[in-house]
Amino acid sequence: MKSSELTIKQLTHLVGGGLTPRMVRHYHQLGLLPQPVRSPSNYRLYTKKDVLRLQRIVALKQQGFQLNHIRQILQVEPEADTTVNLMGQLQQQYRAVMQQISQLRQTASALEGLLGRDRHCQIIQAEVLAQLKLLDVETQAGLGGLENLWSGLDAEIHTHSEAFTESLQRLLPDLSNRSEIEQHLISQLVLACGDVSLVSFIKLSQGAIAASREALSSSCQIVVDTQTVAAALDQTRLLHLGCQIETLIDNPHITTATEAELAFWQHREWQEKLQQVSQGCVLVVGYAPSVLLEASIAIANQKIQPALVIGMPIGFSHAPAAKRQLMQQGIPYITVEGTLGGGALAATALNALVESLIDKPDCHCYHFM
Repeated sequence: MKSSELTIKQLTHLVGGGLTPRMVRHYHQLGLLPQPVRSPSNYRLYTKKDVLRLQRIVALKQQGFQLNHIRQILQVEPEADTTVNLMGQLQQQYRAVMQQISQLRQTASALEGLLGRDRHCQIIQAEVLAQLKLLDVETQAGLGGLENLWSGLDAEIHTHSEAFTESLQRLLPDLSNRSEIEQHLISQLVLACGDVSLVSFIKLSQGAIAASREALSSSCQIVVDTQTVAAALDQTRLLHLGCQIETLIDNPHITTATEAELAFWQHREWQEKLQQVSQGCVLVVGYAPSVLLEASIAIANQKIQPALVIGMPIGFSHAPAAKRQLMQQGIPYITVEGTLGGGALAATALNALVESLIDKPDCHCYHFM
């Protein structure tokens, strides 16, 4: 065995990322990793090239790529003509994934229709569950019977208002390891979009809650990217705290992410305005990815120093990148990973923080996260 060669145990230790010998052997079987040479004692031996390939595989997995996608990506040389074909294949696979998500979303909706019912609906809900076990849907009449069951369950909604809190208790994942204020924030964000899966994408830096409460208690400036976000803020509570709202892109006709992104690029004065936000402000970005990107650069260059950044712009390439850059700046932040976001979510996040501060000014549970 040469000094530059590694055993499978040494390989996994060097690559890290939770890699195990079993996973390496699985990658061999899938063709993701070429079969290694063997020692006289029949041990697998790996080289620096294997280390680099495994590091790429681990990195791509951490970004959410499936193994079959990773195999195709690694098979194409960076300058190869087959890159165009690869993009077509990945587009087809993306559409297949989205179809699976759509089917799973339908299943989730059906389950939410049962699990999300409050106590007023429990009696008829139990009857529906019992009848579902016996339902014969092989005939058209059977399908009609299924529709009647849902109609009977839906009839109960006219007798009382919806109990959102009770529904969330059944649908949300276990949040017992989160502070009371963070649980409230997450619940409000889920209610703002109606998608419980959002929970896994919500990211808060350590100290984000404490930083927000300290800044808001000090009557900090609130800086938002568009007037649409400003209009969604709880201005009554913010006024009570003495917080003034400043809008970067102060054009009332700009109401979409597309318009906000283009406007920020084209108008130098709004970029310069971002460079002059007050120290200790709360920056809320709900539409334009470029605003968050420029803010991250300004923070890195120590030109601005907000107390908290709520970064939730919409977008399919720049927005995820902007959020990743935000999370690398070492300042308090609240964001939603990936393409998800929007002005309503960004405003909801700040409103939830403001509400918690006013309703529970002496709560210190967030210090024990």
